[in-house]
Amino acid sequence: MSAAGEFVDDTLQREASWHRAEEMRHRFGSGMRYYGASVGAVRGTVRDALRRHAGLGHDEVTALSSELWEVPVYERRLAGVVLLQSKVELLTNSDLTRIEGFVRDAQLPTLVDPIAVDVVGPLVEGLAGQSRARADAVLDRWAGDPDVWLRRASLMAPLRALRSGGGDWDGFVRRVKMAADARAVTATAENNADQEAVDAVLDAVAERRPELRLAFRR
Repeated sequence: MSAAGEFVDDTLQREASWHRAEEMRHRFGSGMRYYGASVGAVRGTVRDALRRHAGLGHDEVTALSSELWEVPVYERRLAGVVLLQSKVELLTNSDLTRIEGFVRDAQLPTLVDPIAVDVVGPLVEGLAGQSRARADAVLDRWAGDPDVWLRRASLMAPLRALRSGGGDWDGFVRRVKMAADARAVTATAENNADQEAVDAVLDAVAERRPELRLAFRR
């Protein structure tokens, strides 16, 4: 384990709460382990790690995110997400492959949504030219994927940009249609996570840009 990874893991374990861990297991299920550290503790730990290990570049940041994600502990994975949020300006089009793996593993809105909204969205919005076209093609592929969480990530990604008055509305509508086609084949009664994403984006833009909501709704 790297020095930064060891610092994050050790600190999160010191922030552990047995009671909170049990609550998280009840809320999120038994597919992962839980230390029982709060979200605030996770964010503070990542902030402290970046201060202790100042100057981390793209390769170090992405490697650390993978290191944290590799062990199926909720707080470690959330720390990996927070790390990418904190250093999203370093990320490039090619990092979407790594992020796709995270989304496929996550299967929880509390991990998928911050990856999509605060990492994938700003990453894609910061690209131009061929790099942007390639990233858009990746999001299109996600939107039609059998994996509902990839579909959700594709649909949630433009939320910030659309809410602030920008964003690619046409791209969002295209992906909604692609996701609907995929859902018709793969959906189960227990999981409508991609439809929830559509509703979340429409709700986010409704007040400031009601014409987008109405144009899509019916």
